[in-house]
Amino acid sequence: MKIVIPARYASTRLPGKPLADIAGKPMIAHVWARACEATPMADVYIAADDERILDAVQAFGGQGVMTSADHPSGTDRIAEVASTLGWADDEIVVNVQGDEPLIPPALIALVGEGLAADQKADMATASTRIMVTEDVLNPNIVKVVSDAFGYARYFSRSVIPHMRGVDVPDVTKYAYQRHIGIYAYKVSTLKTLTALPPAEVEEVEALEQLRALHHGLTIRVAEISEAPPHGVDTEADLNAVRKLVGANA
Repeated sequence: MKIVIPARYASTRLPGKPLADIAGKPMIAHVWARACEATPMADVYIAADDERILDAVQAFGGQGVMTSADHPSGTDRIAEVASTLGWADDEIVVNVQGDEPLIPPALIALVGEGLAADQKADMATASTRIMVTEDVLNPNIVKVVSDAFGYARYFSRSVIPHMRGVDVPDVTKYAYQRHIGIYAYKVSTLKTLTALPPAEVEEVEALEQLRALHHGLTIRVAEISEAPPHGVDTEADLNAVRKLVGANA
């Protein structure tokens, strides 16, 4: 199992995000350390789009790969790494976002190992039960519906499934599932996905994973007991993570 951490310098909401300081180390170093707890250090790579990120990676002893700054998604960036390093089609690659400094190593391993153990799946991801109605209604929290065999049938920002006959969904009567944004792919799947045009439904929902479902790829969904800590999208998120890391230091 390989882990690739896409690290994009030109974040719209938080420029230079991978290098943001958290307890004396750049954010990307924290993500890398978590990934190294899930698989041997030699199998962890950081896909950078800027020399400043590569310099930081070299400083803390990680492996960096320079990728194009023009990739529309982390999936495309990871596919370039797989191609550059010549990985075999059956190699498992886990995409760990570069703004997840508190991601549990066990979650990374769970998703990667789940895909490796399932010969029918092209990809793997995770979900957790939604416990409060506000989260079901929040379009920024993506919901997933899976079938009886543990494969995703649809992802949406809307409330899925719709609870007929009620105005407000009841989380005590149906186990709504929140999608956790971590993915494992086979290298062959990366090649397929990045060669396909965006699906109309993907553009409508602004959810990249719908491209895979639209084209008939299978996504295994592992349900976990609780959601991992929130990643860093904004300055407020960054300050919250700094406090958490400081409290646990």
